[in-house]
Amino acid sequence: MKIPTTYQAEKVEDKWYDYWMKNGYFRSVPDGRVPYTIVIPPPNVTGVLHMGHMLNNTIQDVLIRRKRMQGFNACWVPGTDHASIATEAKVVAKLKEEGIEKSDLTREEFVDHAWEWTHKHGGMILEQLKKLGASCDWDRTKFTMDEDMNQSVTKVFIDLYKKGLIYKGYRMVNWDPQAKTTLSDEEVIYEEKPGHLYYVNYPIEGSDKVVQIATTRPETILGDTAICVHPEDSRFTHLKGKNAIVPLVERVIPIIEDEYVDMEFGTGSLKITPAHDPNDKEIGEKHNLEVIDIFNDDGTLNANGIHYEGRDRFEVRKDIAKELKEKGYLVKVEDYTHKVGTSERTKVVIEPKISEQWFLKMENLVKPAIDAVLNSKEVRLVPSKFENTYRHWMENIRDWNISRQLYWGHRIPAFYYGDGTQDFVVAATAEEALAQVVKMPGRSDFKQSDLQQDEDSLDTWFSSWLWPISVFNGINQPSNEDFKYYYPTNDLVTGPDILFFWVARMIIAGYEFADAKPFENVYLTGLVRDKQRRKMSKSLGNSPDPEELMTQYGADGVRAGILMSSAAGNDLLFDEGLMMQGRNFANKIWNGFRLVKGWEVSEDAEQPLAAKLAIQWYRSKFNATLKYIDEQFEQYRLSDALTAIYKLIWDDFSSWFLEWVKPAYGKPIDSKTLEAAVSFFEGNLRLLHPFMPFITEEIWQHFRERSPEEALIVSSYPVQEDFDSNVLKEFESVKEIVSAVRNIRKEKGISFKESLELCVLESANRESGYDAAIQKLTNVSSITRVDDKVDRSVSFRVGANEFFIPVQDNIDLEEEKKKLEKELEYNKGFLLSVQKKLSNERFVNNAPEQVIANERKKEADALAKIEVLEQSIRSL
Repeated sequence: MKIPTTYQAEKVEDKWYDYWMKNGYFRSVPDGRVPYTIVIPPPNVTGVLHMGHMLNNTIQDVLIRRKRMQGFNACWVPGTDHASIATEAKVVAKLKEEGIEKSDLTREEFVDHAWEWTHKHGGMILEQLKKLGASCDWDRTKFTMDEDMNQSVTKVFIDLYKKGLIYKGYRMVNWDPQAKTTLSDEEVIYEEKPGHLYYVNYPIEGSDKVVQIATTRPETILGDTAICVHPEDSRFTHLKGKNAIVPLVERVIPIIEDEYVDMEFGTGSLKITPAHDPNDKEIGEKHNLEVIDIFNDDGTLNANGIHYEGRDRFEVRKDIAKELKEKGYLVKVEDYTHKVGTSERTKVVIEPKISEQWFLKMENLVKPAIDAVLNSKEVRLVPSKFENTYRHWMENIRDWNISRQLYWGHRIPAFYYGDGTQDFVVAATAEEALAQVVKMPGRSDFKQSDLQQDEDSLDTWFSSWLWPISVFNGINQPSNEDFKYYYPTNDLVTGPDILFFWVARMIIAGYEFADAKPFENVYLTGLVRDKQRRKMSKSLGNSPDPEELMTQYGADGVRAGILMSSAAGNDLLFDEGLMMQGRNFANKIWNGFRLVKGWEVSEDAEQPLAAKLAIQWYRSKFNATLKYIDEQFEQYRLSDALTAIYKLIWDDFSSWFLEWVKPAYGKPIDSKTLEAAVSFFEGNLRLLHPFMPFITEEIWQHFRERSPEEALIVSSYPVQEDFDSNVLKEFESVKEIVSAVRNIRKEKGISFKESLELCVLESANRESGYDAAIQKLTNVSSITRVDDKVDRSVSFRVGANEFFIPVQDNIDLEEEKKKLEKELEYNKGFLLSVQKKLSNERFVNNAPEQVIANERKKEADALAKIEVLEQSIRSL
């Protein structure tokens, strides 16, 4: 194949992804190998790729590609979530544009529109993941509304109902007036918002006295059914047993006593609205108070709202405050900041509402999941700091409200046979429901057409909590080969924001329905934020388009950039400059490849000593780096692993090894050295492939003719071999010497073509075996050992040894002396500042031991540097 001058990502990426797909490298079926399994956190079916997806799926692809190369049967299951609330909202909006209201449609008609929308817009995100290089087993793609997934959800609902864990009851729920559905507690986000505290007088029945309350929601006065005071509050003893009159509605309500009241807050007396506040509801039940609901499902006021009926709750808040003031009830208004619950999905303020809903008892279900994470450690959270969050949620869990007032989703398998809301049976089909009903006394003639299935759908998380089980059909067919082979899965990669929504519930489901953990490790990535530490979002306009980034920097460049900015478990501060760094890295690798492929080879040429040393060193360096990389993977420190590979390839391989072994201009390279260089290059490609799959496969295929079985994607991942630490340590000294000589050339304007002499005054044993390498890398004609300092020379120190470069006539000695004196003055000032710090008793007594050690080393280094500079000045 002809090698292009520059790396062309847009051509390479499509070519190799098609090749991988055509050869079925992503496909996994059970066999004799050890499985390694990841299930994708299913994105919304109609969603598009954002930076969070990019980070999450890049990490998953790195893990899966590495395990595939290590010989595991790697299976990455992709799929999408039906996302009830989000998808239904989009369908409702689309119908509105067409002049159709949801209320004008039957459930079946609306669901048809939802399926049409899903088929038209769904799956785009999976195609975008292919552009990123995601090596999922696409033949296994699942959707949470697939028929077998629906059967799994229904089966689990029936199982839990039969165990007495699912029940229907009236509870105070979180109501989303925009989506017109209930939300679980976890779907409510509490935000600090500015508001007001309204002080309102309630007349005392049969008296000219008043009792004053303070409220943030004056509109709910219309639903008040009591005033409550603390039994020990002496300010209100005269009100005991009396009644108050609700302003505007003139309703007579009792004044009750309860220790719940905080005597220090507001006026010390509370208005009680059992229909619209969870705490008021508890007090209402305790004191048998009337419940008056004043809201419609859309957040407007109903008939109990008197002349405000049909108007929005926030409009009414302003106007009712005016009316209360005009009629003499409103005493004052104060600014007040308080926490307000908002819907995670629609962002509207939620409304506490008493409603009959379906609930799942959680108290006993969570126990195995608590033990698995916090005690037995069967499931590991990474980073472990999230264990405390997990503990708090799980130990304070409440029954899960699993019903949603939505058409799009898994319909609740309950069938009503009578007029009461408790007259139902639970069954998978209407036929099975009828079979139960006709066995009831007096219902033998009951017809299937008389059954009414519950209109509600199940919470989206009620299907996704089964995901690791249901993607392998483990609920419907627990003995099937796939489920037995792939479950439990290995790693789950997701965000901490859904640790409870999804992760904890999957662990609960795993133990309840499969009697086993769903995965071994949960890697919780950070959130992607901009440079101002704001979470990226469309509304803020701070989220770049991932496809545009991939077009500009290549998929490999974006993958590398996003991982290099993502420390394990910490938030990622997005920096487009790192994408550019990723692209530049790809170009660096490509240029190194063209350099090696461009060398002419001589079978007869002898291998130089410098090349032998270079090979010995790089082999050790590669294996030492591989050891470090494997350790980072164990801790999911993929950023650190990639940074190590980056330095290995950019610095050690390209800047040192290739420079060390490359032949002189116009000369051939010996075959042994070329073979080693290519072998090392291929080792680098295998190491880098999980991170940057496209460019590595392209170069791999260019090096030599490969069969499909020899593709890089299925080649063997490097296995760490023994390495010589002494070799690595010795070469660090070599690098210091080479860098010092190069710096002197640069500072003095000495061309690299001009050969120099190097003298060394040895104060400690120095490995001279690398002198050939130093000479090659610095164009030094000889390295001579001397017994005394060399006059008329420029010197530098490496370790305990001092080196001298005799100066030529073309160096201005006076100018050189001025430079050295200036440097000497700076170093003396630096030494003085360090010694001043070390002479400070308070600093020495309080600073950590390592900090003191660092300062003493600075002092020693500065003294040594000053000695060398003074000697250099004397030599000149």
